[in-house]
Amino acid sequence: MSEHHVGQIKGLPENAYQELKAGEEYKPLMPASSTPQEITPYSVIMGLLMAVLFSAAAAYLGLKIGQVFEAAIPIAIIAVGVSSLFKIKGSLGQNVIIQSIGQNSGLIVAGAIFTIPALYILNLETHFYQLFFASAFGGMLGILFLIPFRKYFVAEMHGKFPFPEATATTEILVAGEKGGKQALVLVVSGLIGGAYDFIIATFGWWSEIFTTRVFGFGEMLADKFKLVFRLNVGSAVMGLGYIVGLKYAAIICAGSFVSWYLLIPVISYFGAGLTETFGTNATKLISAMTAEEIFRQYVRHVGIGGIAMAGIIGIIRSSKIIRDAISLGFKEIFEKKTSANGGLRTQLDVSMKIIISGLVITTILLFLFFHLGVVDNLGWALAGLLIVLIISFLFTTVAANAIAIVGTNPVSGMTLMTLILSSIVLTSIGLKGQSGMIAALIIGGVVCTALSMAGGFITDLKIGYWLGSTPRKQEQWKVLGVIVSALTVGFVMMILNETYGFVGEGALVAPQANAMAAVIQPLMDQQPAPWTLYIVGAILALVLTMIKVPALAFALGMYIPLELNTPLLVGGLIAHYVSTRSKDEKINNARRERGTLIASGFIAGGALMGVVSAILRWQGFNWVNIEWAESHSAELFAIIMFSVICLYMIWDSLRGKPEE
Repeated sequence: MSEHHVGQIKGLPENAYQELKAGEEYKPLMPASSTPQEITPYSVIMGLLMAVLFSAAAAYLGLKIGQVFEAAIPIAIIAVGVSSLFKIKGSLGQNVIIQSIGQNSGLIVAGAIFTIPALYILNLETHFYQLFFASAFGGMLGILFLIPFRKYFVAEMHGKFPFPEATATTEILVAGEKGGKQALVLVVSGLIGGAYDFIIATFGWWSEIFTTRVFGFGEMLADKFKLVFRLNVGSAVMGLGYIVGLKYAAIICAGSFVSWYLLIPVISYFGAGLTETFGTNATKLISAMTAEEIFRQYVRHVGIGGIAMAGIIGIIRSSKIIRDAISLGFKEIFEKKTSANGGLRTQLDVSMKIIISGLVITTILLFLFFHLGVVDNLGWALAGLLIVLIISFLFTTVAANAIAIVGTNPVSGMTLMTLILSSIVLTSIGLKGQSGMIAALIIGGVVCTALSMAGGFITDLKIGYWLGSTPRKQEQWKVLGVIVSALTVGFVMMILNETYGFVGEGALVAPQANAMAAVIQPLMDQQPAPWTLYIVGAILALVLTMIKVPALAFALGMYIPLELNTPLLVGGLIAHYVSTRSKDEKINNARRERGTLIASGFIAGGALMGVVSAILRWQGFNWVNIEWAESHSAELFAIIMFSVICLYMIWDSLRGKPEE
């Protein structure tokens, strides 16, 4: 068996997060020469169980707040807990596989919830098999398209990307192997963050969002100048900000501030004198709109244009990588094997022949699904198929890049672009009205899931690279997780639609799906889309690229609502503060690492308790007093509680000491 014993694990090597010097190589925790236990009945069953549980959880949270949490982190925590509880031998390799299979849940959900609820919102006929196949095929495409890029993102770019999600997950798995103090920090912060978010969701003791309308002066600014500040006081979002770090949190927030403190007031100022409604789907005069309504009606579209353009710039920049990956693939298929990848276990991928045949089979099945299950016409089915394949392939690298940098995948923005493109193509070949909307949304669902899967899968492979898993095993078993997650998501969607619905009072917000529904209706009825706003966003992305500001992160900030970006900045500031207090670099690193563990705990606790809260509400238990939760006093109390949890985070992080 493998020659390393659990007692020897000291943590990740020194060069885990640094760029490698010429000739230097990264040696993972499980050396390439060892044969760790990875695929076992325990790891596969446990992984599938996690996939089912977290698909349900992520779907609820995503539809409620529009942010899908990365399931990898809480799953890693559970895997570590269970393996230490039952004293499972060789747990590290197995834990990687558990999170690898289970993590599919969040990815498939992200793909589904951004588009599928729009079918319900627009009152279109929807069947379970459509939900299932859209998710399953999307997941498969994401996996197959990404594998050829693994070496580039994971090994060649080692140390150049921060990989925030992968970092948090890896730290948790390593902490689990080391046990002791690190695991304790995780558990405590998980309990605190979980209890905090649970109280907001289930009892509503304080508001979820703090706004400056609380104060008389703030109310005046909001009404007169449309200037308003909003902050989500959840512990999970703030924890995410800590891991993203100050640099990218600041860029995301800068995008948000441009939307809220530049564009909204300017639109309000110029629109105040208009006497008729203006713009696609507008039902109100600009002078009668709140800042939030101006954001939804006009400003978000600038962000969408920015995300699309940043994506295109990303594709152009990575065209060399795309070329290399393709030519490598052809070489591997048509040339005789000289040496199998140097034969190292940690560098074995699924062979190119399998990837190509997988793509061919998926393509045929996808075509049949479109032809028999969505549109009853060969030409339309072919058009749909081509849109899916081309966009999924091109945007795969964009999704992987976004995850590697910010840890958030701009799936929703890229999907909106897909919807716009597919609507234009479909209407031009004669597919309009209701059947056109169904087709475009399902195409969007497939692409969305593919991009979401590609982004999350790169996280997964990076974790495996740091720890020394066999990539081929991760790639093969990922497929099973996709199918199980797709089944679960389909069912959960239907239950949520029956329990809450997506339209009307007390419905789930489903922000992205509502945006999709709003975009697609005018397109399919051949009304004009807000092209000017998209183009402005695209130009802005070009300008940002010229001044070397990451356009993707900035445009994401413009597009995601203000209250979800401001806590990211708070988390980023805390990360900067705790890791620069001391003159001794070792102490700073220890504090930053302890903070990463606490932030991971907050994210995991918040996510898990959000699920519990959802189940309670589904069963009819709801203790929130709406009048109180929406009052100014509850908002003031919220900002006090948020300050408390931030101070706790700072205090606890500063307790980090080198080599605990």
